[in-house]
Amino acid sequence: MLDLKSTDKRVQWNLSTMLKRYILAPVLMLFLITSTGADDGWQAGVAKQNITPDEPMWMAGYGSRDRPSQGKLTDLWAKALVLQDASGNQAVLITLDLVGIDRELATAITDQIQTVHQLDRSQIAICCSHTHTGPALKKNLAPLHYLIVDKDQQQKIAAYEERLQQQILVAVGDAFAKRQSAKLSWGSGTASFATNRRENRPEGKVAQWRSEGKLKGPVDHDVPVLAVADPQGKLVSVVFGYACHATVLGVYSWSGDYPGFACAALEESYPDSIAMFWAGCGADQNPLPRRTVELARHYGRRLATAVETVLMTIQMQQLAPTLSSRFREIDLPLGPLPSREQIEANARSKNKWEAARATMLLEQLDRGETLAQTYPYAVGSWTLGDDIDMVFLGGEVVVDYALRLKSELRGKQSWIAGYANDVMAYIPSRRVLQEGGYEGGTSMVYYGLPAHWSPEVERHIVDEVHRQMDESTRGE
Repeated sequence: MLDLKSTDKRVQWNLSTMLKRYILAPVLMLFLITSTGADDGWQAGVAKQNITPDEPMWMAGYGSRDRPSQGKLTDLWAKALVLQDASGNQAVLITLDLVGIDRELATAITDQIQTVHQLDRSQIAICCSHTHTGPALKKNLAPLHYLIVDKDQQQKIAAYEERLQQQILVAVGDAFAKRQSAKLSWGSGTASFATNRRENRPEGKVAQWRSEGKLKGPVDHDVPVLAVADPQGKLVSVVFGYACHATVLGVYSWSGDYPGFACAALEESYPDSIAMFWAGCGADQNPLPRRTVELARHYGRRLATAVETVLMTIQMQQLAPTLSSRFREIDLPLGPLPSREQIEANARSKNKWEAARATMLLEQLDRGETLAQTYPYAVGSWTLGDDIDMVFLGGEVVVDYALRLKSELRGKQSWIAGYANDVMAYIPSRRVLQEGGYEGGTSMVYYGLPAHWSPEVERHIVDEVHRQMDESTRGE
């Protein structure tokens, strides 16, 4: 919960103002909706908060980081879209310009939202863009900075997390307060810069192979688009996704990477709207070539153009004003756990990230805690109108999941988001797990989990998605 007595002037809250803003405002809006008969269709409200750190601090995403941030290329944003259907069912989509968010922080945020706005957990989805030029958080990718960051930087990370929680709550509260009658429509575009990074090595050959039509491996080039307009047809928000790592840049300046540039381009084209990006199952997809600001802007423009092509040249489909939501944490199994002796040996490793993970695990054992054989893996889903099933999967999910689920969930558009609610590790398919490599195994070190995933993880996740879709069909 929020510490309303914080001594940090930047995050002090006036309790009476907060009560008026986040409790009385939704009640007043509900009165207005009821009295004007606007419950015949969709209601929507959208808002955003600037979450760019205001001082140099440690950045997330790359183990090679050796110093705090220096300046910024773009601001970072927390954005919130509140949807309400004709029956009063609500959902809140939150997008964050962050590499990821851990389960503990996500729970703290969603608990606050549930309490203030009387929502169920299934009605809240948090999607991270996975930019690698955003701030570090305490427990996401913790081994990357656990043994490196000094006490001053640790305090800055903790203070940033506190402010972040409050800013997200502000964005959500503002979105609730701004609800108005809305028209929702959808379409789908294409962008082709994502490349399967496992199948196309070395990176330096990608431009040649692309020109020769020789790129290999599965990809997902779909760009799903949800348009939210006011009753006069003016765009209020556009929500879009793409399955590709936000790793064009490795600089020390704050940046939303290509998704941030895409959102900025769309908001420039539609000045009164808020553009929101969700990352698809792009854990094994990279924007190639990369590593320059010019390329990040270029890919951002290409993605924005794909969205604008849908908005301007395609007959978008209207969404019926019905909404349902589901959420469950399943016990996702890990493989064989290491012994204490193995962990102690790893703590002496010359690999600083392996040593950091081992140190963290030993501290856990020394507190009397056991290593868990499973992880509480978050799976959520929304059904929008008669057309869209949107699935929210935790972790860095490889493209196989999107391709499989799109194939199996027939009858509706299937929009599959990764990096949602809790980014605890890479989520390999059975194929990728068997092949091994970074996504299939060695990446677990950087997330701090004690072992590789079991070969059964794909089955568990896909079964849960089908279970939730069956519940949606039965109206549960």
